[in-house]
Amino acid sequence: MPTVQAIISTPDVERQRAFYERLLGAVQTSRFPADGQVFFVGLRLGDSEFGLVDEADTDLSVPSRILLSVEVQDVDALLGQVEAAGGRLLGPPTDMPWGQRVAHIHDPDGNMVNLTQTLPG
Repeated sequence: MPTVQAIISTPDVERQRAFYERLLGAVQTSRFPADGQVFFVGLRLGDSEFGLVDEADTDLSVPSRILLSVEVQDVDALLGQVEAAGGRLLGPPTDMPWGQRVAHIHDPDGNMVNLTQTLPG
C-alpha cells in the first residue's frame, strides 16, 4: 500500500528539528548520517512521521506551497510557545464551521503550519 511522508527542505535542519520538538513534542526517529553533518532527520508526531532534509540552497523567500496540519489537544495553550520555539504566530485562532479551532503559524523557515483542535460537538 502506498504511503506519503512530508519532507521539509531547509537550510538549517537542527533549527527546524528543535522547533518541532519544542513546540509539538516531535521525537527524532532517524538521522542520516549517524555522525557528522546531518542530511536527513526523521521525526514522529503522534502516529505520523515527517522528515527534514538539509538543502543549503533552499530559497526561503519563495512562498511555501505545502502546509502541515497538526491536530493538538489545545490550540490556545500552544500559542504562547510558538515564538519561544522559533516560529511566528500569524493571527488569533479561529473556530471553523466544520468543528475545528485553527491557528495559522509559520515554522522558523516560514513554512505554513496549521494547529488544529477538534471542538466538542
